[in-house]
Amino acid sequence: MSVAERMAGKRICICTGSGGVGKTTTAAAVALGLAARGRRVAVVTIDPARRLADSLGLERLDNEPRLIEPAHFAGQGIELSGELWAMTLDAKRTFDELIDLLAPDAATREEILANRIYQELSSAVAGSQEFTAVAKLYELDASGRFDAIVLDTPPSRSALDFLDAPQRLTGFLEGRALKILTAPTGAAAAIAARGSGLVFSALRRVTGVDLLTDLSAFFRVLSDVADGFAERASAVNRLLGDPATTFLIVTSPEPAPVEEAIFFRRRLREAGMPFGGVVVNQVRMLAHAAQPADEPALAADFGGDADLAERSLQALRDLRALARRDAASMRRLVVELDDEHPILVPQLDRDVSDVAGLVAVQRFLFAARRERSALLAERAF
Repeated sequence: MSVAERMAGKRICICTGSGGVGKTTTAAAVALGLAARGRRVAVVTIDPARRLADSLGLERLDNEPRLIEPAHFAGQGIELSGELWAMTLDAKRTFDELIDLLAPDAATREEILANRIYQELSSAVAGSQEFTAVAKLYELDASGRFDAIVLDTPPSRSALDFLDAPQRLTGFLEGRALKILTAPTGAAAAIAARGSGLVFSALRRVTGVDLLTDLSAFFRVLSDVADGFAERASAVNRLLGDPATTFLIVTSPEPAPVEEAIFFRRRLREAGMPFGGVVVNQVRMLAHAAQPADEPALAADFGGDADLAERSLQALRDLRALARRDAASMRRLVVELDDEHPILVPQLDRDVSDVAGLVAVQRFLFAARRERSALLAERAF
């Protein structure tokens, strides 16, 4: 099935996979293809690198969706009957906006945002970046502005954090450590007074910073928004498991990314998350009837240069060996990922770093099965 078929009835597509397999490009190509088919689409990345902007041919992207003008794709063989919007998540700014939304009053909001501990840790607390990503996903979905949202996630081991982020951040806010720091009692109060008090007083003398006061204020005011975070985390978790959400695992045929894809598929299954299929990029295709090359004829084509002909033939043999290995990877992925027809994107002539390359990838993702087979055959060795 093509991506168009896999996205039928879906509002949200989450692209995940290991690094270096074309995941960001795939997310952008999925969004582009949906926009070309009449949908109003937002593509979001939490990758701080500029790969999404680069693949769209843009200088930069911000923390709010930006409309990509259809004229941007003029002359590339694709027309947008819908709309394509794109953004790069700023985790710190998104966290600030969430505080602004959840704080019970303006005074609490300002106290949290001005707190030095919050300013340093708002993008470093375990799970905060991933939590803000799904919080932004929830916000965009709840706004009703878009027919579809495509999210590009960090490499897959971080994507496991992405799945667990709502529960982990809520656990932190509701945990015993936070309660002790906000309102220590009994033995905890005695320990805080004796042990940490000595350490923090020494730091205050050396640095002039009352760290204990800052920490106490930070955890106290953060506890004021804990209920709001818990409610939002619950809503986000429901969104991730919603039937209108789907996960696309993006990989390459290389051994390590294949293992990552299998690992993440297992994790999705355990979490009960909806799986939409696998996209395999950078595949070397082996022709069904690959014939041995005629070395004398090839040497003649090279002006009688037998050495060049031999080196060319060796390169061809190496490519065919890699293509056979890729085919074995495909067979394993079919079995392990329960996707009988993974979407294959062949190894292109150059890295995809511009609109033309993005359009080419989009064509493979959205082609019907027979058309894709013909396109892949053109790239076979």
